[in-house]
Amino acid sequence: MNTPVKNLCKDSNPDMTGSFTSSNKRLFTTKDLLITSLVSATYLLLSYWLIGYKQDQLTLVILFNVCYYLSFITRKFILGFGIFIIFWIIFDFMKAFPNYHYQEVHIQSLYETEKNWFGITDAGKIVTPNEYWADHSTQLLDILTGFFYLSWVPVPLGFAAFLFFKNRKWFLEFSLTFLFVNILGFIVYYVYPAAPPWYVQQYGFDFLAGTPGNTAGLHRFDDYFDVTIFKSLYEKSSNVFAAMPSLHSAYPLIVLYFGWRFQLKWVNIFFATVMLGIWFAAIYTSHHYVLDVLAGITCAIIGIIVFSRLSRQKAISKQIEAYAQHIA
Repeated sequence: MNTPVKNLCKDSNPDMTGSFTSSNKRLFTTKDLLITSLVSATYLLLSYWLIGYKQDQLTLVILFNVCYYLSFITRKFILGFGIFIIFWIIFDFMKAFPNYHYQEVHIQSLYETEKNWFGITDAGKIVTPNEYWADHSTQLLDILTGFFYLSWVPVPLGFAAFLFFKNRKWFLEFSLTFLFVNILGFIVYYVYPAAPPWYVQQYGFDFLAGTPGNTAGLHRFDDYFDVTIFKSLYEKSSNVFAAMPSLHSAYPLIVLYFGWRFQLKWVNIFFATVMLGIWFAAIYTSHHYVLDVLAGITCAIIGIIVFSRLSRQKAISKQIEAYAQHIA
């Protein structure tokens, strides 16, 4: 009577999900230690060489290694979210290769096009929507747009976490689409460098290389709550001349598309509200022109369609299935 129980305890152990895994399956091997150590060291050295050391880099390495070695489920989680880590590393390394080194920055031409297409008559003159809202801001809108703009990080990541535990294949499709859309946006950054509206408001039409990031209208949110949330975020900006397309505007559309595709019903109302709020906030706070927002929406639509077709190609679909099985 005691033998089966004894054997069960000897041969299997529950992991964090409550399921049993063979005790013969080791959590890590010498090979794992060598690979993770090499990858971590390479990333830190490359970061130091390209953009200089930052605390964020060490934090990322520690987080990855802790999750990788803590348990089987945390390892699967961090490997799945490795797609988002790749996105962050690419975005961070863009600091080493400013887009204005490769193409002329569009400042006045973009401003004039915005005014011609979407200009608003205010006090007898035509102004851009950004200029209009800069002169007609309200405390309520300052607070609302601040919260909407903050949501671009937790909403996609929270949705990804939900999909990770709900359906790993759905998670993978969403994550890879998110990365693909970002890569498309990054390419446009280098093909068409563009100054944001706040740059024109502060510096006019003259190009000033190395201009630091700016909170623009979001400073009113920081001031109201006496915090430095947006100040801290925009101090880390990779390049201020990357306003076109607005990837902030692309992210909630990707979330809404997959929410609709996976039939999340009432949750999609929340996603749609966040999406519209971010689009308006981008313009209201002078971080993007209407043209930038439209470009972000277009980038998301193209990315969703193209990646959907690519993922159906046999060679690519096999790789996706293999990775999905690896983190399942």
